[in-house]
Amino acid sequence: MTNCFILLAAGKGKRFKSNNPKQFTNYINKPLFMHSVDKAIKSKLFKSIIIVSNIPIKSIKDKSIKVIKGGKERYQSSQKALNFIKNKKFTNVFIHDAARPNFSIKLLEKLYSNLKKNKAVVPHIKTDNSVKYKIRNKINNLNRENLLFTQTPQCFNFKTLYNLSKLNKTKVTDEASLFLNNNKKVKFIKGEQNNFKITTKSDLKKISFKNFYGIGFDIHRLIKNKKLYLGGIKIPFHSGLKGHSDGDVILHALIDGLLGAMRKMDIGTFYPSNKRRFKNIRSPNMLSPILKYLDKEGYFINNVDINLICEKPKVSKYREKIITSLSNLLTINKEQINLKGKTVEKLGLIGKEEAIACEVIVSLNYYA
Repeated sequence: MTNCFILLAAGKGKRFKSNNPKQFTNYINKPLFMHSVDKAIKSKLFKSIIIVSNIPIKSIKDKSIKVIKGGKERYQSSQKALNFIKNKKFTNVFIHDAARPNFSIKLLEKLYSNLKKNKAVVPHIKTDNSVKYKIRNKINNLNRENLLFTQTPQCFNFKTLYNLSKLNKTKVTDEASLFLNNNKKVKFIKGEQNNFKITTKSDLKKISFKNFYGIGFDIHRLIKNKKLYLGGIKIPFHSGLKGHSDGDVILHALIDGLLGAMRKMDIGTFYPSNKRRFKNIRSPNMLSPILKYLDKEGYFINNVDINLICEKPKVSKYREKIITSLSNLLTINKEQINLKGKTVEKLGLIGKEEAIACEVIVSLNYYA
């Protein structure tokens, strides 16, 4: 069976009250809609991902992800997406609202498992509140045990959903309604409390995080006839940093800071200097697996503070380039990175321009 993940991100979000649509606002260090995209990719359940948006998204580079224009109403955006993939031969389709970034990959797997014997599977939660319903001037109590608060992602047999959607001309709030309105069976499964919809700015604070901090330090001698790398980029200089790798003290200190915040030993544990396969390895390649592990474990970088300790080169000359490089490597905003240049008043090896050192403090948010 082949699956397609459709992310509806074309809404205006008027109640969010922001010049920037809520699905594009920064949430846990990346655009809100990207949390859903990333989880869909990591689940490895989907052959293709379709993002429906009325704002161009230029940051998407993955060829398996397509961005199409949405409609004025949610159901119209859904129809456009289904029509876009009608000839792609997908067995199933998952439809999700971008305003729900906190679902888990486990929920995706649970939905898929139930879809094998059902044509429509929808997550829901119960409520602990007493619920009233007003008809004209009379207020009635409802039995909360009979109430289902449905969520997305909702998943369906593609052909069945496509045929129902194609015939629909009225506003529906979700795809489950199409099945129910046509007396078709829907399998309801237990959803997740954290999978709430972000409607107002206050909803961004509903998830609580734990904060962890790590300190990294590195120092290397300068030697002639070697390229100097700092923060992942080559810096024009008469010498480079001696080391088993490329000697990039910024990235080495950063790696140690990240590992420290995760309580995962140090850089030497992952990249021992006595292993030939790490000889002359570029530091961005050392950083990449650490970032994948960080992401997998549910950590997000809050901010990075760096002291580059050297007499030369002058940090101010390359600060912007280094920060841009780090921003790209870490996939965080440049505003989350601070780089300071420090000298040692001509003292010791660093003062004699024979070495460069770096210390880094990293702050991580933990989001399970």
